[in-house]
Amino acid sequence: MAESPPLAASFDDPRITSQFARRVTGPAGTCHLLGVVHDHPASVARVETVLESVDPDVLALELPAAALPLYRAYAREATAEAPPRFGGEMSAAINAAPAATTVGIDAPNWSFLRRLVTRLIADRVSPSTARRVISSLRGATQEALTCRLAATLTHATSMTVACDDPIEYDCEADAPPAEQAAHERSHVASVQALLGSIQTDDSALTYRDETRERCMIDRLEELRATTDGPIVAVVGVDHLETITDALSCDSRE
Repeated sequence: MAESPPLAASFDDPRITSQFARRVTGPAGTCHLLGVVHDHPASVARVETVLESVDPDVLALELPAAALPLYRAYAREATAEAPPRFGGEMSAAINAAPAATTVGIDAPNWSFLRRLVTRLIADRVSPSTARRVISSLRGATQEALTCRLAATLTHATSMTVACDDPIEYDCEADAPPAEQAAHERSHVASVQALLGSIQTDDSALTYRDETRERCMIDRLEELRATTDGPIVAVVGVDHLETITDALSCDSRE
């Protein structure tokens, strides 16, 4: 029942393939999943193209809820001739689906913290591992709070406050779709090869990342259960397979 028919088959666009676009259907509802590479032109175009076609009821973004106001502010800067200057594929998604209810499904949030603490206690982790887990959360929490402050300043002044400079790739937004697609695939392959060559047994990062994914899956399951129309979720491409598999299993139950 899952991914039938394939989402990518609905588009004649080399940037929309099964590597980056999935559809999970079932009694709980339909969820379109888009994997992205942050700020990459192919990812921005993929998100815009799919959202223009699907017209979702809910747009779920791999962002903390605290960051949404800033990305909404970025999206409002878009024009008919140019996408938002900041926020990459996330603000482009908000701009492309103005009628959708937009939600942030990423940590940090209370659900994530509760699940993480429960797991650490149940697994009786060592104090050193627990400290590393907590330390790894500080950066994400500070970033979310910074986004919230930047959004407040953007609304209160005539300035647009950017938290980060956009990532620049050796691939332009006006490059042909096939060229963008090839560059994105090459970039993903290079990053995955690099990560695969690094030996790590950092259980703290494993606890954090697995809990993040589980919380995103739970949130999408909740949205499917309470939403009549289609849902589009935009997540990092590294999360796409895990989230798709989990939602597909739930659809078969």
